[in-house]
Amino acid sequence: MKRIKSFFRFTRSAALLLFLVTLQSNCTFAGKPAQRDTLKKIITGADRISLYFDYIKTKNIGMVVNQTSVIGTRQTTTVDSLLARGIKIKKIFGPEHGFRGNASNGAVVGDDIDTKTGLPVISLYGKHYKPTQADLKGINLLIFDIQDVGARFYTYISTLHYVMEACAENNIELMVLDRPNPNGLTIDGPILDTAYSSFVGMHRIPIAHGMTIAEYAQMINGEGWLNKGKKCKLKIIKMANYSHASPYKLPVNPSPNLNTYQSILLYPSVCLFEGTTLSLGRGTMEPFQVVGHPLLKGKYSYSFKPVSIAGMSEDPPQKNMICYGIDLKNYNTDSLRKTRKINLSWLIKMYNDFPDKPRFFNAYFTKLAGTEQLRKQIEQGMSEQQIRLSWQPGLNKFKVVRKKYLLYQ
Repeated sequence: MKRIKSFFRFTRSAALLLFLVTLQSNCTFAGKPAQRDTLKKIITGADRISLYFDYIKTKNIGMVVNQTSVIGTRQTTTVDSLLARGIKIKKIFGPEHGFRGNASNGAVVGDDIDTKTGLPVISLYGKHYKPTQADLKGINLLIFDIQDVGARFYTYISTLHYVMEACAENNIELMVLDRPNPNGLTIDGPILDTAYSSFVGMHRIPIAHGMTIAEYAQMINGEGWLNKGKKCKLKIIKMANYSHASPYKLPVNPSPNLNTYQSILLYPSVCLFEGTTLSLGRGTMEPFQVVGHPLLKGKYSYSFKPVSIAGMSEDPPQKNMICYGIDLKNYNTDSLRKTRKINLSWLIKMYNDFPDKPRFFNAYFTKLAGTEQLRKQIEQGMSEQQIRLSWQPGLNKFKVVRKKYLLYQ
């Protein structure tokens, strides 16, 4: 009898425990989603076909896409997936690196015919950055579906600007299929001075902007950044199960030299080295993960040798020279997520260690930094803390503006 009573007491306790666990896994406490919800798989805007299929099925479509524009577990391209469903795609528009993503950094990309689909491909990184009226003839909806990495100098957001401007001028609606920002927690760096606007930095935002591509599109519209303050008619397909704190490993490399998850997370911090005489690993299989120069021999033990690599970097800085510097392949990028800041210490230290300081920076650095001030601060020997303090007024203002356009927590 005692054993039977003990059994029933155990059963009731187990049932109560199971009930509480079930309740916790399906509820929200104090406005914060339960842990299970944060582990749900992110569903990109492109994958939510049911939300936009009926809207686009009768339209003549232009697609602004590249190799990152994929759908489903098989990772087929958005173009192939929509064509298979009978969607009338008339033209493809390709950004830097081309539609298939195999053009080298900075290489001019010409118009072409896609061999798989037979569709005309208009390059937005060749004769012009902005679609022309002729390019858009016969199209009544443009779809933008490109993976960004959350850095001002990554040129896909500049392509977004020009596509929005062309749509506004030609009365064409733009649909943005949203994708995660793998650096979505980071809002840091100097705010761009518009005197130095270029294709690697067009707007008054910091180096790391902490926005998705659709949120950024809303900011471009809302802040009046298009030519003559025009507005682009936007239709956004949001993601499901995403927040800015969500870690996200891209299923497809966003460009030839961002070829690992590590390089994508390091990119906002190390890309400034592209504005110096140092090698950032272009011409190796570890671009954006190693930094060095032949003149740093004796100061650093790690070495690498950039060479010509077709489709990645055919004429890299310090080509065929042994460079000495730092190896970041195993750097713990969790620290970047925790601090929510770019790492400025590597740039300052390597400038201080470089024996020929007048040759350290080149003219491209100001475009990447978006201001002359950062170079001057480093040359004057200012500490990282002092430099960061100078960023704060601009960052504080930007965060207030950014908040107006957020689609996710």
